[in-house]
Amino acid sequence: MIQSVLFLAWNNQRIIIMSITLILTFIALFISAALGLRYSQLPKNIWLLFLAQPLAMCAAPMIVLAGGLVGAKMAPSPELATLPLTLMILGTATAVVPASMLMKQIGRKRGTIIGLTIGIIGALLETWATISSSFILLNIGATLSGFTMAFVAQLRFAALESVGDPTLNPKAISTLMISGLFAAILGPEIAVNAAYAIESPHGFAGSFLSLSILFVVAIIIISQLDPIKPIEHDVVADTRELSEIVKQPLFIIAIFSSIIGYSVMSYVMTATPLSMHENHGYDLDSIKWVVQSHIIAMYLPSLFSAALVKRFGINKLMTIGSIFYVIVVLVAMSGYSIMHYWWSMVMLGIGWNFLFTSGTLILPETYHVNERFKVQAVNDFGVFFVQALASLSAGIILFSSGWSTLISVTIPVILLMFILTFWFYRINKRVEL
Repeated sequence: MIQSVLFLAWNNQRIIIMSITLILTFIALFISAALGLRYSQLPKNIWLLFLAQPLAMCAAPMIVLAGGLVGAKMAPSPELATLPLTLMILGTATAVVPASMLMKQIGRKRGTIIGLTIGIIGALLETWATISSSFILLNIGATLSGFTMAFVAQLRFAALESVGDPTLNPKAISTLMISGLFAAILGPEIAVNAAYAIESPHGFAGSFLSLSILFVVAIIIISQLDPIKPIEHDVVADTRELSEIVKQPLFIIAIFSSIIGYSVMSYVMTATPLSMHENHGYDLDSIKWVVQSHIIAMYLPSLFSAALVKRFGINKLMTIGSIFYVIVVLVAMSGYSIMHYWWSMVMLGIGWNFLFTSGTLILPETYHVNERFKVQAVNDFGVFFVQALASLSAGIILFSSGWSTLISVTIPVILLMFILTFWFYRINKRVEL
């Protein structure tokens, strides 16, 4: 009896703390956007994107944490536990080209609103899936969430196009990525805090319903964007064939920096909650802390990555990102304690930030303004398609061969990143970014 009372008291205290964390995070997000709008030299659109993006981005940690754990309970076999996340990423890869072309026709604002509306439908399907224990519905909802992420991924290009001065591009990208810090806190906190707000066999119905509300708020914010009209100083240039553009060394380096950064990150991140829970029995709070720390580490370096680019250049930033991935391998293969998982995931997040930032900043150097939509679409399709394959293989390799083998697979990919970094260094002797 006493133990039950103590457990209820502790559980209630934990819920109160998480609720306070959520409230303070929302307040901090809106205050940060308001201060940036008032005192920053960046335009209004950047701060609206700063405000809306993390709300929409909560879908990713929600699927990683809730989708993976629920999927492990509902899937016909453990190897398919990562299928919801894989389908989300595959949905993103499938939708990036249509999303880019739609935005070209109707504009960034309208296109994003359509994408977020799809996200609402997906979140509601995921809610019902957890209530009815339907693995099929969960996968359909996750796929629709992936469609939405294709539109959200385009927001970084909307940010670049909203800045009149190209020298502000690193600062604009850095600012937008900083907003991911709020998604890092909000996503896992909502997933756990609302997990049992609605009765369901395996929990998390309330988590997905909360996600649909976040999408609604994001739509309201996006509707306030000013028209995005990038400077078209080179629009008179001939539109080149896509085959000519993708053969450029800078394009190859840009897309592979993002592909390797994303695929290695997704591969290890997808497997980590499953390995912790299914193989080592760690509780939900421990898993949430590790995943949350990882996502914070993905976006925290954005506070100073713009300064690093200005001081050292993109090439050194890319090199540092590759070195962090080496550290991930060394730490992950040295043990299975919570701190081993924690440190490997934190290093993974930092490495992703530097590699993805590098790829994003190099990409605009490979196309003219009138070519931007098709090049951005090809870039994102490649990134998310490979990421989908990585996340699917994570569950299969983890349950069939184990954690050590899973980590070992990343070694040749990381070596390829070092080769690309050296190639970029050679190009930089002739081309100054």
